[in-house]
Amino acid sequence: MFQAFDMTISGKKAFRMTIRRIIFASLLLVSFVGLAALMTVTLSPGGYSSLDVFILVCFMVTLPWTIIGFWNAVIGLLVMRLARDPVQTVCPITPGDAGKPLKSSTALLSCVKDEDAAALEVNLSTMVSHLIRSGEASHFTLYVLSDTTLDEVALQEQEMFERLTERFAGQFDIKYRRRSKNTGYKAGNVEDFCDRWGAGHDFALVLDADSYMSADAILGLVRRMEENPKLGILQSLVVGLPTDSAFARIFQFGMRLGMRSYTIGSAWWQGDCGPYWGHNAVLRLKPFMEHCRLPVLPGKGPLSGTILSHDQVEAALMRRAGYDVRVLPLETGSYEANPPHLLEFIRRDLRWCQGNLQYRRLLAMPGLKPVSRAQLFLAILMFLGSPAWIGFMTGAAVLGMTTDYAPYRADTGAVLFFTVLTMVFAPKLATVVDVLARPDLRRAFGGPVRVVLSVGLEILYSAMLAPIMAVSHTLFMAGLAFGKTIGWGAQARGVQRLPLALTMSKLWPQTLFGLLGLAWLSGQSLSLVWPVIPVAVGPLLAVLIAVSTSTGTLGRLAMRTTLWRIPEETRPPEDLADLHLPALSKGRTPDADSASIGQGDPKPAEA
Repeated sequence: MFQAFDMTISGKKAFRMTIRRIIFASLLLVSFVGLAALMTVTLSPGGYSSLDVFILVCFMVTLPWTIIGFWNAVIGLLVMRLARDPVQTVCPITPGDAGKPLKSSTALLSCVKDEDAAALEVNLSTMVSHLIRSGEASHFTLYVLSDTTLDEVALQEQEMFERLTERFAGQFDIKYRRRSKNTGYKAGNVEDFCDRWGAGHDFALVLDADSYMSADAILGLVRRMEENPKLGILQSLVVGLPTDSAFARIFQFGMRLGMRSYTIGSAWWQGDCGPYWGHNAVLRLKPFMEHCRLPVLPGKGPLSGTILSHDQVEAALMRRAGYDVRVLPLETGSYEANPPHLLEFIRRDLRWCQGNLQYRRLLAMPGLKPVSRAQLFLAILMFLGSPAWIGFMTGAAVLGMTTDYAPYRADTGAVLFFTVLTMVFAPKLATVVDVLARPDLRRAFGGPVRVVLSVGLEILYSAMLAPIMAVSHTLFMAGLAFGKTIGWGAQARGVQRLPLALTMSKLWPQTLFGLLGLAWLSGQSLSLVWPVIPVAVGPLLAVLIAVSTSTGTLGRLAMRTTLWRIPEETRPPEDLADLHLPALSKGRTPDADSASIGQGDPKPAEA
């Protein structure tokens, strides 16, 4: 009887999720058709030339992610404002009893390659000490899985391991392994762990070198895995650590605002086919080892061989095996360090670009769930949107210069422009609405005045950054056709001023694009082209933006202004204290509840 009752509940959940997906797909289709039709009408003066068709096709390629982001934000905002428990609404799994001891064994996998061993030691020792303090340390083992190629760095890692082993002797089990060859990149690193030690553990918590998770966050994920035996991967919501990098500070503020509404909205319709971002997530090891080994793509060239963007493929394979993949949209306790400067940000994005384009070989993989297959397709489209956007802007400029009549309808063009602009920034604006509506969040983000000012400046910054990234993606994808590849090298972590010569050598194409754009704008009426000025100004200033936002001086200035503040700076969590982050230096940030100025703003923090 109980089994039949469980099946009935399961059937109702599956039916409800199907309805949600039909609703979302319908919203996506109707929005796509509507916007494409509006663009068709806008281009109608003088009939349709081959250039008009090219512009329309490019525009249509850019639409899916814009529309998805918009509806994710709208749905996320509705869930945040109307649901009694937004997290449980989109992630309906049993949380487990925090008062009961754990029953499972979990491996903490710290995957590193040529990283700063001192910074890594701070993060790992803090996580281990907090788990010991929780009383559940006997259920965890830390594995430092090194693919380091530099002998001097490997020596530092070995010394770090010895210090950690000595410090936590008898309290926490720690192992260190260095592979002589980086076979399979990070996925191969984890696969090697599975082959050696995976059978000895129930779960694995995957960490990047810059990951940090509080004991409460780790225990919460593990308890949910214990209580939900069909849960294969549980991804935590990862937020940026407080930083003294000006570039990362602005970027992660925008991400922080956009991710909550976006993730809740996407989880509403993705459900058990959720995302896996490759770190700060718990894997159920038995099905992961049995079903999630990645194929090696046949052929030659940069889109064959080892899959770089392994995470979403592993999620699709786990779902194919009948296990759920879910994201827990809680913003507490799960952190990462974002790239400290623009060049590192671009390099990371290009690695994802190459990896995502490899998915085209997997779209026909048998047995994948429809949502999983759609996710792989959309991951490809994410980066194809960049050359499409460049093509659209270039085509529109050429159209304006080569026609004697008005090449488009101004009325429908204006409607289209402001509609798309609203949709692009919807995830951030939706979260801003929620923040301003809740006194606790208003204080946490610095008060309404700072929130609005920070959001305005961040949107302007994002508008200038987007074409810089689009040029990078486009040139890189063109290079793939000639065998160019990105690989998986060591990542830059700390604040460091970029050399001017190096930055110019990397960003001269963006500067040239900006110069051409500015030359075109100078021949147009300002009243017509003012909305696209950032498209030219951003690339034109790419070198200046990259160098200035990489300096410690600008980072410290940004902290003094308290702009782009995140909640962890307003009231630093105790579990971050042992990381000794410069952005959380003692005495810099006051308690937002005890002092405020203006319209609820906390007092300016001292540097």
